[in-house]
Amino acid sequence: MTDIPLGKTSSYPDRYAPELLAGIPRDEARALSAIGRDLPFVGVDLWNAWELSWLSPGGRPNVAVAEIEVPATTPNIVESKSMKLYLNSFAMTEYRDVEELTDTITADLSHTAGDEVRVTVTEGASPRFAVAAMPGRCIDSLSVTCDGKDVDPEVLSSSADDSVEEALHSHLLRSLCPVTGQPDFGSVLVAYRGPRIDDMGLLRYLVSFRRHQDFHEACVERMFMDIMNRCNCESLSVYARYTRRGGIDINPFRSTDQESAENLRLWRQ
Repeated sequence: MTDIPLGKTSSYPDRYAPELLAGIPRDEARALSAIGRDLPFVGVDLWNAWELSWLSPGGRPNVAVAEIEVPATTPNIVESKSMKLYLNSFAMTEYRDVEELTDTITADLSHTAGDEVRVTVTEGASPRFAVAAMPGRCIDSLSVTCDGKDVDPEVLSSSADDSVEEALHSHLLRSLCPVTGQPDFGSVLVAYRGPRIDDMGLLRYLVSFRRHQDFHEACVERMFMDIMNRCNCESLSVYARYTRRGGIDINPFRSTDQESAENLRLWRQ
């Protein structure tokens, strides 16, 4: 963590600076959740960068949204502040066209993540950016208390006598940055097939992340492992949509059988 800009005072260069990017190996966080090299899931980290700007030849500014897909199989995550600083460095840099810009970002992020990253840059309004709703049933009306302790998988349970296929979601997720301690807020979708998960226990589990310090990606992988191990799911997908920080939102998705998810923009995003 000593080589990343998170938690440090930083300058904001406005000319192309790929050296600003920093990767963090996934292995250490995965070891804490007993996740080995043979991953028990597939998935992707979906990033939306809402404040991308650069110059056309001659100096006219452009603005766009960058959608970035980092597969869960990459050796590294991209550290979020380094991503913010890197994208800001395009502000006074000229590119021939949006394709050249996209190719540059794709190459730099793939190098940092350690494998191929997909990037889409969209100029102007697009129906893809309309506000949507998470599928399934919201469990936030259940009456649960938050005792302030760390993550508690023991509250998770399921009924072996009742097999279902359903989607449940909550907007009450809060976790903390492991470096700065700043809060991260988000929504979580749990879609599964198998023994019926106890709603109350699931919500108690999700709010138990309230003082837990970890990166977004590690939080979702821990959720996936705890729910799978405690509830004996036949299939499982866990999808978190975090609110923006520095003009960027990060949305990890992990699943037994789906490599990616729809890039939903929720009401707080």
